Amino acid sequence: MRVPLTSTKRAALVATLVLTALTVAVTPASARVLKKETWLSKTTITEYFPVPEWWFVGKAISTPGLSRASKVDWLYSARGVSMEGDGIGMDGQKYHIASVGSSGWITARGKRARFGVGGVFAPFWRGTGYWKNSRGAVTFPLQSGGWYAGRGKRFIRPKDITFAEGSSRPLRYYRSVAVDPKLIPLGSLVYAAAYESLNGDGWFRADDTGGAIRGRHLDVYRRAPDSSTESGQYLTGQRIFVVPKRRISAYLKAARSSAGRLPVPPATLSRGGSTAGGDYTASAQPRTGGVRAG
Repeated sequence: MRVPLTSTKRAALVATLVLTALTVAVTPASARVLKKETWLSKTTITEYFPVPEWWFVGKAISTPGLSRASKVDWLYSARGVSMEGDGIGMDGQKYHIASVGSSGWITARGKRARFGVGGVFAPFWRGTGYWKNSRGAVTFPLQSGGWYAGRGKRFIRPKDITFAEGSSRPLRYYRSVAVDPKLIPLGSLVYAAAYESLNGDGWFRADDTGGAIRGRHLDVYRRAPDSSTESGQYLTGQRIFVVPKRRISAYLKAARSSAGRLPVPPATLSRGGSTAGGDYTASAQPRTGGVRAG
């Protein structure tokens, strides 16, 4: 359903874009692929979701790969589809980024972004699909007229980046998590006690990846918040339990005979199928970012 943007929503989103650029990110940790059941301490947990286009304030422009016009900040900003991976258009349909291209990320000042640093170095926009103002900083035309950060002097046209219809992966809300596959193999089961009250048992499956998900960092897939000013939970210092994909069968036998000493994952996750049914298969196109990329 099409949701109109009020002046309050516009102000809130502009403020959120600024906060995104100033957020201190998760510090990457050195990682080694887990081969057996392991408790990991000092883990950061964030959340991501298919981001609604009606949250955004930019003017609609042509969308590479699609025969539709989309709000420019929904496509290319660090709060949009380029970072979250998936989005919900003004028409209520799902869309995703099909090819991330080679442009990388830039800061609000138009400089190359640096993940894991935060502050003025945090990613604000894709390195394409934006206008440079007189200072070389990122700006873009607003749906209501005018410009985000001063009139644009030069347009950096999108190249080798495309979008497509539908979802990027068969993910389930509060059951799928994005992980660093250099630490947690895709298909592994992950237990986080902090989420027991939200999904009933705290268990997830590592179904996704993200360019900003590094080391001891989980990104929980969830429904979009009610407001554009919300970006979900940000938990630090969490202790999680990981069962690598190859160890799931052996772990289940041990857990079911442990008389409650080991947490037992739900059957819907432990059967080894994808969250949407069938055999688990990693997508060829991983998600490109994370809710709090730095």
